[in-house]
Amino acid sequence: MAKKDADTAETVEDAKASDSATATAAAPTAPAPAEAQAQQTLIVDDSHVSAGYANFCRVSSTPEELILDLGLNPNPYATGEVRVPVTQRIIMNHFTAKRLLSALSMALQRHEQAFGVLETDVRRRVRRQA
Repeated sequence: MAKKDADTAETVEDAKASDSATATAAAPTAPAPAEAQAQQTLIVDDSHVSAGYANFCRVSSTPEELILDLGLNPNPYATGEVRVPVTQRIIMNHFTAKRLLSALSMALQRHEQAFGVLETDVRRRVRRQA
């Protein structure tokens, strides 16, 4: 009986080794460095850039695009109706918008670590004059 158990144990071990070898052979190998995906190098040409300032932003979107309307609010402390002319419109796909969100988030975190928390409610930033 011990002989039969030993034979069975060897068969199970042989099957495990065979399965392991098959799994190793079937597993995809990592691409060689030469086959690795080529990386893109971006060269930013800002020689024809048009700069503008905005203290107002409206975000809207379609299923395909995200739209940023930027403008200058002449009196951010005013009450009532204020006309804000939109002077720039940026249209991008949602993938680019998500990358922009990440980049802006990192930049704002660094700024707040260096200079303190930014208060976005303009009424809380205004100092009342007596």
